[in-house]
Amino acid sequence: MNRLLLALLLLLAPVGSAFAVNPDEVLADPALEARARAISAELRCMVCQNQSIDDSNAELAKDLRVLVRERLANGDSDKAVIDYVVSRYGEFVLLKPRFETKTLILWGMPATLLLVGAITLVIASRRRGTQPKGTPLSEDEKEKLKKLLQP
Repeated sequence: MNRLLLALLLLLAPVGSAFAVNPDEVLADPALEARARAISAELRCMVCQNQSIDDSNAELAKDLRVLVRERLANGDSDKAVIDYVVSRYGEFVLLKPRFETKTLILWGMPATLLLVGAITLVIASRRRGTQPKGTPLSEDEKEKLKKLLQP
């Protein structure tokens, strides 16, 4: 059991160092550092684009992490810090865009596409069910069919 625990600890030890926050960036106040980490997790690295600035090793991400911590240390609220970064870099810097009139299409498009697809399927299935399968047999064809089917 002890070997299993030791092996698990050895496997998980490098995970702590995988984060990009450098020791010189960490704030002395644990509450402020927790707020900075939460804000950093919401902001996109403009270089990596699919990572938060908390996870990125890019220089711009480091600058943004330092900026977030400076603003928090100066007494800004979380919202004020995020608003400041958005004012400098635009809405794209947010990993989860805000729900506003500008982003209504972004948020509403998946539901709209599902609704349009469902309506299209319903209409197509109704049309398919009401269409005749073929042309009806003429009287001559009916007679020939009767003759063929008789023993």
